Amino acid sequence: MTDTLPASPVISSRHVNFWFGEGDLKKQVLFDITMDVAAGEIVLLTGPSGSGKTTLLTLIGALRKVRDGELEVLSRHLHSATMDDFVQVRREIGFIFQQHNLLPFMTARQNVELMFQLHPEVSRSEASRLTAELLTSVGLGDRLDYHPARLSGGQKQRVAVARALVTGPSLILADEPTAALDSHSGRDVVTLLQELARNRSCPILMVTHDPRILDIADRIINMEDGRIHAVE
Repeated sequence: MTDTLPASPVISSRHVNFWFGEGDLKKQVLFDITMDVAAGEIVLLTGPSGSGKTTLLTLIGALRKVRDGELEVLSRHLHSATMDDFVQVRREIGFIFQQHNLLPFMTARQNVELMFQLHPEVSRSEASRLTAELLTSVGLGDRLDYHPARLSGGQKQRVAVARALVTGPSLILADEPTAALDSHSGRDVVTLLQELARNRSCPILMVTHDPRILDIADRIINMEDGRIHAVE
């Protein structure tokens, strides 16, 4: 009988520092960030505004380059990555933001299908099928051809969740996805996200100030002044 080796973390950060500017204009915003996120985990980043949560999320999402330290995401070393590596990592991540960022001149279906431009190996017919299937699973099967102006705030964010999940990401990064929603819509969105992500064994790292959703977390990492202050 052979022992099963533990799976590598999806996110592994070791002593990561980050700053904006150089010289007299240098402003450090992250200090010695060390953390892991495992497959299937739901981890919330909390803390006051300006504590570095969103900056950390952008580093993990390959939207900014690490200044100092080591950061491995989806088995790629982002601290030494090329631009091609960054593009490949982004293709495997589903991003959800506070503002749904839907294109107003496109329908719900078209906003989600747009993600397949990053995956040209998927045929148009398959993209259409997957889009309709996922929008239906998030309760929008009767809104496929509605433009954003005809959708409520909660429905728009459901489209954003579908867009993030439709290509089967290996990691979901969410930045304040419930901040613009009422309590009922916010709960619906995070419950949906939780169920869909766990059904797909996809980890979530979510920045939030919303105390109403803390119960969905496997762990809560609190940040203050650019440092990890506590882990619950």
